[in-house]
Amino acid sequence: MLAAAVFAWGFAAASAAATATDSAPARVLVVGDSLSAEYGLARGRGWVALLQQRLAQSAKNMRSYEAVNASISGDTTAGGRSRLPSLLNQYRPAIVILELGANDALRGLPLEATRTNLTEMARTSKAAGAKVVIAGMQLPPNYGRKYGDEFAALFAGVAKSEGAALVPFLLHGVADGPQAEAMFQADRLHPKAEAHPIILDNVWPVLQPLLK
Repeated sequence: MLAAAVFAWGFAAASAAATATDSAPARVLVVGDSLSAEYGLARGRGWVALLQQRLAQSAKNMRSYEAVNASISGDTTAGGRSRLPSLLNQYRPAIVILELGANDALRGLPLEATRTNLTEMARTSKAAGAKVVIAGMQLPPNYGRKYGDEFAALFAGVAKSEGAALVPFLLHGVADGPQAEAMFQADRLHPKAEAHPIILDNVWPVLQPLLK
């Protein structure tokens, strides 16, 4: 009888733990640079914070998710690649958004290195059981058309080769809009707070189908 009671208690405890785990929010991990780290903004005004609000609003109609912002201003794809395994181990995300590469270009790093780093990050995320979203970037014309075209194309290439979802251009409607200058801070590199809802609207249609 005692053994049966202990077994029953253990089964009930395990069931309760499983239920608690099932009801816990799944995580959307954002690994990015200053575009996602709220550089120059009051906390809570960046697109990742706005994403958390939208996820909370959408929780009634889908599985509950929470956004985890692991973005660092100035980070490169090499930096993101080196810290990704520990982030995956810590947060166990269901979805990983890779928003890196702009600083690679600003530093003149080889495009092949950026491509390799993004590819390995996508593969590492998938191996950990996460779906992957790659945020594409583009460069201003002063970087040269050939370099700019190749840079923009590498994001789509990695997404295609790794079966990841793609945001074609994270700053669409911000950097290429009619009021582009007014959308950026004084450094002309970082979007103002009013641009971040537009950034979220670029990400959301790509992310939403993955929220199951």
